[in-house]
Amino acid sequence: MYSLDMVVFILFTLALGYYLITNLQWYSYKIERVLFFHTKPWWNITYFILPLLLYWSAQYFESIALYASIAILIVYCLVLFLWVRGLDKPLVFTARIKRFFAILFVISLLFALLDFKVILLSLVLAFLLSVGLEKILFLGYKKRAQAKLESMDGLIVIGVTASYGKTSIKNMIAHIIGNKYRAYATPRSVNTLGGVIKDINEDLPSDTQVYIVEMGARGKGDIVEISLFVKPQYAVVGKIGPAHIDYFKTLENIRDTKMEITQSPELKKAFVHTSAHIAEQDNITPFGDDITEINASLAGVSFKLDSKEYSTHILGAFNALNIAAAIRIAQSLGVDEGEISRRVATLEPTPHRLQKIESGGKIIIDDSFNGNIDGMLSSFELVATYGGRKVIITPGLVEVDDALNIQVAQKANEIFDLVIATGELNYAIFKEHVAPQKLLKLESKSQMQTLLARETRAGDLILFANDAPSFV
Repeated sequence: MYSLDMVVFILFTLALGYYLITNLQWYSYKIERVLFFHTKPWWNITYFILPLLLYWSAQYFESIALYASIAILIVYCLVLFLWVRGLDKPLVFTARIKRFFAILFVISLLFALLDFKVILLSLVLAFLLSVGLEKILFLGYKKRAQAKLESMDGLIVIGVTASYGKTSIKNMIAHIIGNKYRAYATPRSVNTLGGVIKDINEDLPSDTQVYIVEMGARGKGDIVEISLFVKPQYAVVGKIGPAHIDYFKTLENIRDTKMEITQSPELKKAFVHTSAHIAEQDNITPFGDDITEINASLAGVSFKLDSKEYSTHILGAFNALNIAAAIRIAQSLGVDEGEISRRVATLEPTPHRLQKIESGGKIIIDDSFNGNIDGMLSSFELVATYGGRKVIITPGLVEVDDALNIQVAQKANEIFDLVIATGELNYAIFKEHVAPQKLLKLESKSQMQTLLARETRAGDLILFANDAPSFV
């Protein structure tokens, strides 16, 4: 019976650890974000606190403690299984995750052998030891990446940051300079120091001439940390706005954090969008006001920069400033003006950012990776030019105050014939500001295909605006 009690304790600890580490992976392994900034805090109560309290309570009834613990374990594992099945972003078993479970198993086994069955302490110790181990390993990875960068003679590094559009700007730079230089950009939305270090060690080609590094931030110091490591000679600070305002509290804090990129010791030139309200300096040039005659439609975007016209089939008026930033970098690197114009014309949209798809007689605008107010409203204005029936599928905005989501809901009500709100996050706001006959609620993404088949028809334009994962 004692050995069975040990097994139950270990398995229950590992099950709670599964919930904990899944949330930590979502929130960049920041425990304070899981505890204080979780968008579904009731999950922590339902899937962690309540099961733990039930397990503790069972131990006070000695005669039935083992049987009660077994029952609680079985029920919890079943509930956890159903929870995982409903996630669109389940736990990815990286090397870090495997190390965490190895540490947690050893600690829980040791506690069980010592008859010191304290689950919460097991989890806390496993988390702290895991963090310590990862920091030690990180120093090794960082040193190896630094050595690789230093071995690449003549490497030009370009840093890109913004509240919105940094991934697009990064990809645009890589494309526009791609004929003149062997350019490589950090993949997807990799934009943390750890992600950049991993990218350098594993994927950065040794013959790269220009390395374009996206830099993201959740707090003060994040950008300067990357900048001091990769030391960009050129930098772009794109549009500044209220993205992640929950973490930064003010736009000034966001601006100051983004401007940390200019602390690179090798900086030659930084192009900073006028939304940062930074005056021109020796190595800082504002951009944005120099863009004129922007025309955007479902066929693409055209604009003038320095009285020269550029056109592309990429959608969205806001992309004019993203392209302009890429043009300024290309000009600084000596790319011929004719080449720049030709490369702008052949730009491809970043996947899931105003990506136009035609299927089954319907026009689909996939803007699911665009989660900011300016980009979303710009996509609404673009869709408004369409003459047919218009449908939007969106959870609204994440990590912003209610005022911005009210703005989104009101504009959606004005433009769209059908508004499909995904999940609970902002549904109450949509319900208040969207006409009832227009509004539908999508409870689960697994129901989306059935709902679209029932509610849409050939000739419709369907906009996927933002795609928050199920944990938000």
